[in-house]
Amino acid sequence: MDYDSKISDTVNAIPRSGIRDFFELVIGREDVISLGVGEPDFETPWNIREAAIYSLEKGKTSYTSNLGLETLRNSISRYVTDFFRVDYDAKTEVLVTVGVSEAMDLALRALCNPGDEVIYHEPCYVSYSPSISMAHAQPVVVETKKEHGFAVQADDIRKAITPKSKVLILNYPTNPTGAIATPEELAEIAKVAVEHDLIVLADEIYSELTYEGDPGLSIIQMPGMRERTILLHGFSKAFAMTGFRMGYACAPPALIDAMMKIHQYGMLCAPITSQYAAIEALENGSDAVNNMKADYERRRNYMVKRLNEMGLDCHSPGGAFYVFPDITRYGLSSHEFAVRLLEEEDVAAVPGTAFGACGEGFLRCCYATAFDKLEIAMDRMERFVGRLS
Repeated sequence: MDYDSKISDTVNAIPRSGIRDFFELVIGREDVISLGVGEPDFETPWNIREAAIYSLEKGKTSYTSNLGLETLRNSISRYVTDFFRVDYDAKTEVLVTVGVSEAMDLALRALCNPGDEVIYHEPCYVSYSPSISMAHAQPVVVETKKEHGFAVQADDIRKAITPKSKVLILNYPTNPTGAIATPEELAEIAKVAVEHDLIVLADEIYSELTYEGDPGLSIIQMPGMRERTILLHGFSKAFAMTGFRMGYACAPPALIDAMMKIHQYGMLCAPITSQYAAIEALENGSDAVNNMKADYERRRNYMVKRLNEMGLDCHSPGGAFYVFPDITRYGLSSHEFAVRLLEEEDVAAVPGTAFGACGEGFLRCCYATAFDKLEIAMDRMERFVGRLS
């Protein structure tokens, strides 16, 4: 059977994840230190796991409201008010989702008609462009540059706008570069969004892991932005809850209602066990988040110092848990560099091109890895680049 002819053209055109393709090479190799997968190496804090266990012991195993448990939505509303300094009505402006990925998908499908253009900045999280395509919209790339700390510039967004532009995706701190934005930069981007009537999807999943400046800074705080922004956030990164698959969206009622229509037919509701764990995370998880953040910052400082000392020019990321060193001086493509590093020194890092074409010449290294392993990985990388030199 010709299966390609049976599969939709949209899906056939979507490339496989560059991260997953690269890590096919890692399977079966022993003694590999992975700096690749963007997942906290910490266990979910015990009190959060205990809340999930207790909910099961109490027989809390039913469906919830499509919007999510009201108790959780109240907690989200209070947390967002405290952290981002923007108020949302828990009853009509908060939707609990299965991770931020589902929230992004819901937002794009709720907003986009075929042919609408969605602007996003690269290098970026690998799912943005495919998610836009699956919503039958057109991805429009704005490249970010090393000299700007990989923060997207308002003028570059303005140049990408056409009469078909409808949505702008922003992610700060950014995966894979760790870029953060200044209030001045966000204010200028907000002016562009208002001027051209764009809806902004603000992916804030790494916000708590911001080391420089205000962790709660978001474009949603800028004049005219609350009414045109969907705040996307979740629990995977800061709370080390990747397997719980918990996210949420905050937005004006009309936008939440549109997203909920898709959510109720495709997912119905997020798992109730994870929702009870999320309540505990929001209410009593701040100390654990701060402890993990402090350890990430120590690792960041160490890796940036070591990479620069060995000749890999690396800016200090303002947030998240990735560094994005420049490898262009060695004359290898990102893929060649990463494959040789894996084969010769058993260190796995991701080619920058997995995050968009403008990632060529860079390597993403994740420091959500135990410090002693980071030390060994840096020693191996130093040995590798020493041979290249």
